[in-house]
Amino acid sequence: MSKPIVGGGAKKVLYALQTATRIGLENTAKALTAKNACKACALGMGGQRGGMTNELDEFPSVCNKSIQAQSTDIQPGIPPEVLDHSLDDLRELDGHELEHLGRLAMPVFKAKDDDRYRPIGWDEALDLAAARFRAAGPQRSFFYASGRSSNEAGFVLQLLARAFGTNNVNNCSYYCHQATGVGLGATIGTGTATVELEDLTRCDMVLVIGANPSSNHPRFIHKLKAVRERGGAVVMINPAKEPGLVRFAIPKSPASMLKGGDWIASDYLQPRIGSDLFVLKGLIKAALELGAQDAAFITAHTSGFDALRADSEGLGWEVIENGCGLTRDDLRRVAKLYAEADNAVIAWGMGITHHLNGADNVEYIANLALLCGQIGRPGAGLLPLRGHSNVQGIGTIGVKPVLAKDVLARMEEAFGLSLPDAPGMDTMACMQAAHQGGIDAALMMGGNLFEANPDSRFAAEALDRIGFKLYLTTTLNRGHVHGLDASESLILPVTARDEEWQPTTQESMFNYVRLSDGGIMRLRGVRPESDILCDLASRLMPDLPFDFQAFKPHRTIREAIAKIVPGMQALADIDVAKREFHIQGRLLHTPRFNTLDGKARFVVRPLPSLPDSLMLATVRSEGQFNTIIYERTDAYRGGVDRWSVLMNAEDLAERGFQDGDVAHVASEHGVMRDVTLRAFDLARGAVLAYFPEANALTGTSVDPRSKTPAFKSTPVRLIRQEAGLAS
Repeated sequence: MSKPIVGGGAKKVLYALQTATRIGLENTAKALTAKNACKACALGMGGQRGGMTNELDEFPSVCNKSIQAQSTDIQPGIPPEVLDHSLDDLRELDGHELEHLGRLAMPVFKAKDDDRYRPIGWDEALDLAAARFRAAGPQRSFFYASGRSSNEAGFVLQLLARAFGTNNVNNCSYYCHQATGVGLGATIGTGTATVELEDLTRCDMVLVIGANPSSNHPRFIHKLKAVRERGGAVVMINPAKEPGLVRFAIPKSPASMLKGGDWIASDYLQPRIGSDLFVLKGLIKAALELGAQDAAFITAHTSGFDALRADSEGLGWEVIENGCGLTRDDLRRVAKLYAEADNAVIAWGMGITHHLNGADNVEYIANLALLCGQIGRPGAGLLPLRGHSNVQGIGTIGVKPVLAKDVLARMEEAFGLSLPDAPGMDTMACMQAAHQGGIDAALMMGGNLFEANPDSRFAAEALDRIGFKLYLTTTLNRGHVHGLDASESLILPVTARDEEWQPTTQESMFNYVRLSDGGIMRLRGVRPESDILCDLASRLMPDLPFDFQAFKPHRTIREAIAKIVPGMQALADIDVAKREFHIQGRLLHTPRFNTLDGKARFVVRPLPSLPDSLMLATVRSEGQFNTIIYERTDAYRGGVDRWSVLMNAEDLAERGFQDGDVAHVASEHGVMRDVTLRAFDLARGAVLAYFPEANALTGTSVDPRSKTPAFKSTPVRLIRQEAGLAS
């Protein structure tokens, strides 16, 4: 038998050293030790305590993701001769190759009738961008930001858009955790985590649903390991038995490395893809049958319990078991662990949100916590595992299509403006409008909107129907070479976080705001996003009652945010005081909820109907961050390459296939041709394929409440190569 796969371990240490050697040990050390927030996931580290230190002063707080994120920023500039190649040439490169061409170090422009990018001067580029947005007008424009940008740049971006006259302002969370914001908002009145990092040192049970932190949030694994060491329970609910969630060799722990890894999961349930609501209703039903509800908490701090109990009593176990593929004994065992824990935390990822009922799923996670009184006190609560390092901050400071009325009013008063109050379009609505010919200009600050979208063909068509696209980025990606044959594209090179000319701030998924010093000089010819946006705004709107040039000093931006955005008052002097902080009014360490009556609400939702077919979920690999591909194989899934599909061995055999066969995978939206079929420990009926390659199979339908696409519940079928694709 082959040796079992273990997450982390010596290979990850070796990989980190090889990466550091490739980009230079001095460069790596400088990047990792500077007082800048980590560029990877929103778990957060770095800032004023030091580059590899978190808010608990734990050192070294670093992981493979941190080093991978640094590796692209430390690259030299793209050789100018690369841009002599046509778009067709560049399209022959995959995402890994494009990212590793180097850093973009000069503005480049692709004209409507041209087939390649050409260098352009900064002034000419900004004049062109202003002219194109002015011609398009606010109602036929949209503005988009990824979660890697700073709070300062995000605030200027959304203010620029609104001063221009549009609320078509959105960010990447609409394609990841927007369902979390909607679901938590409906139940507990806040859309963010109810725990801070310190709470993970107090809990004795963690329930992780629909997430793979061994690949995507490796430092969270450290906390799960510590729970096990304290004698607590760590339960995974995931259709895939991910090796790194079963056992993980912590690179910074000699003992963990020597013994071949620590056991992470104490229990592991593998439900059908898309059956999360069956699972959660089953856990609630089991808790009620065990009499494990916290009656005093429910009476004092919640409403709607009777409806939840009636819904549970009317739901038979057979329906639950048939729906999710788990037994009532499995669900009772986990419900008992959760209810009897002194302090329990539920963490979840996009395996919960990437469904047409993603917001319902999140509401039922909150229902379970409320039922058992595992919220509203230190050590217990809810933790959405967010991706980008500042995706939560970008939403906090207003990069979203709808602002609270009081925030909008304060913004109008501060700047002497009358801002639009009609709701703007979310990300998919903007893409749909573009596909229908309704968008003439778009600004994308970071990210890769082409590959972030489901249905690759739709995404390319929609983007190409936008007459002018302005990208602010550090490196090239496939979004810069697809979807622009008949349109214009202008790319402006920006500083990375640790290269910013002034300090910037970021917010972790624990509602913790860090200060990044910036200040590292690597490339000439790149500019901070905030500077670029201020210069664009001054050209686009020269007659405003205030001058956007006043925002070039970042302190001015932070002072404005502190006055306008609730809970951010401490931001005003963070660069002077050097005091990083938790945002006021969010952390629920007392059971006073952010609702009108201060009580949380139980919510009842119907079960979804599940198709009787193979169900695809798109996933990330260990060597990947969002759409950025660092490695073409997945070390934690047996070294499979990215053009692979993972399935249960029995499902393969039932269809006449075996591990290693090559076939086509099709959905109603598209086809992945000639993929390798790999046997993996999965729930029956489950299919995994890598994002963004598998976007060819996913559709544009969204959860009607959160507007999040269903990346993780797409019916698919296998087609033999010799059978052709007509079927």
